[in-house]
Amino acid sequence: MHEPSLRSSRLAIAGGFVAAIAIAGAGFLLGRTTSPGDEPAPVAAPQQPAPVVIPPPPKIEAPRLLGRADIIALGDRAADALTSGAPLPADVANAAGRRFEIMVPFGCDGPAPEGSTASLRWRYDADKQTLRIHAAPARWGADDWGIAQTGRAEPETRFEGFWITRPWSSAERCPKGSGQAASANGQPVTLPGQTLALAEILQQEKRRGDRPYETVQRVTPERFSSAQGFRLRLSGRIERLPGGQSVQCIQPAGIEQRPICLVVASFDEIRIENPATNETLATWSMRPVARAAP
Repeated sequence: MHEPSLRSSRLAIAGGFVAAIAIAGAGFLLGRTTSPGDEPAPVAAPQQPAPVVIPPPPKIEAPRLLGRADIIALGDRAADALTSGAPLPADVANAAGRRFEIMVPFGCDGPAPEGSTASLRWRYDADKQTLRIHAAPARWGADDWGIAQTGRAEPETRFEGFWITRPWSSAERCPKGSGQAASANGQPVTLPGQTLALAEILQQEKRRGDRPYETVQRVTPERFSSAQGFRLRLSGRIERLPGGQSVQCIQPAGIEQRPICLVVASFDEIRIENPATNETLATWSMRPVARAAP
């Protein structure tokens, strides 16, 4: 019997050690492949594309109607530009095309005296129960507003419209207590010259001759009310003068005079109303009537 040598003993020990490592590694790998918690990751289902959301179209709001205060502001800003030697502000220069509806109160001091020639007036006959309202437009030539004609062969530009009563106030009705404004001797109060007009270039198809806007109505005393006078309601569109601007201001008496301004427009409709009752007393459509072809 041979005794193991030192070299053979070492080889035997090393071989056993290697075998133990091999067995341990095999067990580790076998455990990983059979571990219940190490399942393959599920395959994600393909995602559906998100629905395309089409935003609603932007809401387009109709331009605001210009009112009495706006027309007065156009005149004031144009007058300031004239007296300052400055160009017209952009909102004044670009006013053409804007639609307006403006109130012109009149008859605030009561009925006109017999024989009155006031352009805006009214009278009520209690015995005959008759209400008469008279509204005569003013008429001007181009020279009245310092507007040069573009050519000698062209007919003179004419304007027809109304002075804006009390252009220092945006109120659309007569002020309370206005009936007390008459002088003590019963004569009408003399007012300074008018300073703001709204008028259109007088076209052939719109000409009414010299006829005013008048209405005569039967109104019983119990239904009649003139507590707030009467008013014109003018509706239409801002237009341009031959030179391009929509507001023309002049100072005939020199730089110390308050400017007198004209806002150029075309009228679609003119009404006479009683603001105390909100009743429309008369209406005139100013749109040209289309003529049938021959």
